[in-house]
Amino acid sequence: MTSIARRSFLHVLGGAAALAATPRALALAGASEGKAINADVLASRTPPDLRVIDLSLEGDPRLATRVAIFVPNHLAKEEKVPLLVLLHGLGETWDQGVGAYAWVERYGLGNAYARLRRAPITRTSRQTSLLPDAHLAELNASLAAQPFRGVAIACPYTPNVVKLPDPAAALDAYAAWIAEVVVPRARKEAPVFVDAAHTSLDGVSLGGYLAIEVFCRRPDVFGALGCVQSAMSPLKVPVYAERIAAIHAAAIKAGRPAPTVHVETASSDPMRDINRTFADELTRRGVGTDFLVLPGQHDQTFLRESGSLEMLLWHDRRPR
Repeated sequence: MTSIARRSFLHVLGGAAALAATPRALALAGASEGKAINADVLASRTPPDLRVIDLSLEGDPRLATRVAIFVPNHLAKEEKVPLLVLLHGLGETWDQGVGAYAWVERYGLGNAYARLRRAPITRTSRQTSLLPDAHLAELNASLAAQPFRGVAIACPYTPNVVKLPDPAAALDAYAAWIAEVVVPRARKEAPVFVDAAHTSLDGVSLGGYLAIEVFCRRPDVFGALGCVQSAMSPLKVPVYAERIAAIHAAAIKAGRPAPTVHVETASSDPMRDINRTFADELTRRGVGTDFLVLPGQHDQTFLRESGSLEMLLWHDRRPR
């Protein structure tokens, strides 16, 4: 990364700090490996529709070893579901346990999953503007026509590679760990389809940037890419679009399903225009891309009310 691109990226990443709004005290109760987990923390980490598997896997402890795998507990016998790998944001990079549970404890993933399974969806926030009446009606009509089916979810710790001495090498190592350790273990633990077409990758803020980097390094593992309010350098947008377009073209040439992309942001997200440009650049290059702008800011309130819900629904609606 050039010095100009690095400065630009760090400027963009500054807006990601809003995702760190939750105090550390709750997560600290069970963050360290081998310590008893407070009952309230355990409950917050156990969504009603998902069985939790907490693992420390082989890997570089300076980079990442921790992952939480959420397995649907509502499936029929022999039923299989897609696998979704989710990367968290900057605010939880200070602790591997906190990071592995960020999507469930802080971003409303478990609640979003439950709401989708129990449609019609209702609001959970006093900020009614986060789910306007028209959008709520559209969501519920869509779910009435095609109910939410469910996915298995792997939430690995996401390191802040920007702070590491060699970010490029760290990205190479992290992509290898996701592709060669996390995904195979998740496929072993959960009743999922084991092909790339049914394995997708997504992330929020810093995690959105890392999801793009991992996908570009290991497109053999993933059939879809998503990013929610991705904190990427504007100078990297055309580079990423070109790399993903090349992956898309290679898949078509080889007769494989072409990967699809989901880009999600919010009306007051400081990264909104960067994400819009990213989606436009992908579309211009012929990559199937769904772009969504929801009401809200770059914060956990947005994720808990609609951001995580829409992200989950997009991945659930992929072909299976």
